[in-house]
Amino acid sequence: MKEPLVILGCTASGKSELAEAVAAQWKDAAGRCASIMAVDAMQVYRGMDIGTAKPDAPTQRRFAHWMIDVADPWESFSAARFAAMAEPLIREHQQSGRPLILVAGTVLYLRAVLEGLFEGPAADPALRQELAQRAARQGAASLHRELADVDAVAAARIHPHDLRRIVRALEVFHLTGEPISRLQTQWRAGRPRIACRMVGMRREKDDLNQRINRRVRMMIQTGLVEEVQRLAAGPRPLSMQAREGVGYKEILEYLEGRVTLEQAGEQIKIHTRHLAKLQRTWLRRFPQVRWLNLAADQAAGDLVGTVLEEIISQNPDDHRDRTAASRAAGP
Repeated sequence: MKEPLVILGCTASGKSELAEAVAAQWKDAAGRCASIMAVDAMQVYRGMDIGTAKPDAPTQRRFAHWMIDVADPWESFSAARFAAMAEPLIREHQQSGRPLILVAGTVLYLRAVLEGLFEGPAADPALRQELAQRAARQGAASLHRELADVDAVAAARIHPHDLRRIVRALEVFHLTGEPISRLQTQWRAGRPRIACRMVGMRREKDDLNQRINRRVRMMIQTGLVEEVQRLAAGPRPLSMQAREGVGYKEILEYLEGRVTLEQAGEQIKIHTRHLAKLQRTWLRRFPQVRWLNLAADQAAGDLVGTVLEEIISQNPDDHRDRTAASRAAGP
């Protein structure tokens, strides 16, 4: 069975650009380009396009994309639900021999797919509501301090503004009496459920920060405010997860009159940089990655040849598939 390729890297590093460049050349014996699966907690939501850097319509028509637009923005979505939907698609690609590229935007979701989730308790709506109300009164930082008292390991890796994950960690502790960080060590037992090949993209911090700043400016220029306005005017309130998405939370604060648009834009840049820092920490948990370094302003597509060589070195059948596809396509 053909192993999927996983592309790792911090936000704004160019993962999607690299995935598309590889997909155009990585084909099966029938000449079909690789499919692309977005492993991203926000791209699952319909209508959340600009702020999630979702592939545009022409790109989605050119390459088969999976796990995009599979939920409404008022729905709660979880890593477990993502894994339950994504795993059959991955198995289907493996059986058919069609190559598949996983673009790992949310490391938690990737781990859920590849390694499985620990047996945590089901959500407790009453407890979640109580914690959310406390956060509204006292601020998310107060819940983060409470989490640090009961689970210092989890608090160290969860940002003080990441209310969704703070609430979940506290919920697990209150329902089980066990820190979520201890329960999650169950992930490290045994071999991964799905074998894959991994390549990662590294950029220098200053280069990545400049890319983040450019991306945020472009998002605002191309209609992020209008997108959030449409979502806020939808038939149902946004879920806590959707509201807390970087870019959406800050623009909602602007629309509610609490900050100026300039201030909202600066906060998006800051929070995106915080996200990139957290991602760097999470990505260290994957020792089998072949890391590729990019120079300042280097296009991610420049790595396509190296990535294809990595694929072929791991599975010679991919070379035969590419050769057969090229012959079928003709001169």
